[in-house]
Amino acid sequence: MRPTLRHVTGHHQGVYADAARILRSALDGDSDAVVGTFDSVVDRAGIAGAYHVAWCLAATMVGDDVAPGSWTLDYPDIDEAGYDARWVARFVSAYVNADSSTGAALFGAAMEDGQLPECLLTLAGSAVATLRRRTA
Repeated sequence: MRPTLRHVTGHHQGVYADAARILRSALDGDSDAVVGTFDSVVDRAGIAGAYHVAWCLAATMVGDDVAPGSWTLDYPDIDEAGYDARWVARFVSAYVNADSSTGAALFGAAMEDGQLPECLLTLAGSAVATLRRRTA
């Protein structure tokens, strides 16, 4: 799997390896392994490490073919979606716009709301769905 990390720079290789491990687990449908990998990242690199892995997953969803600039993404009926789906839409939007401060704020809010594990699992699932759609 070729990495697509346009806005993700300056991270050690472990971040990319963790993101790849999460994607492989999600592709296999193993949500316990996805959660376990995020847990091991937090144990090893703290919540900031989990944020960097999540940013890599957003990069995977977006790919390399997006020109830098200010983007508005359209997510039909997003306001009716669950917390995790709204969070993923906003997090990916932050990535597309290279707005790491908004991404970090979203990450922190989900953590404070006790929703971060579900949001990260949904992000991994969304990244896999995107990869599958690209290869279909």
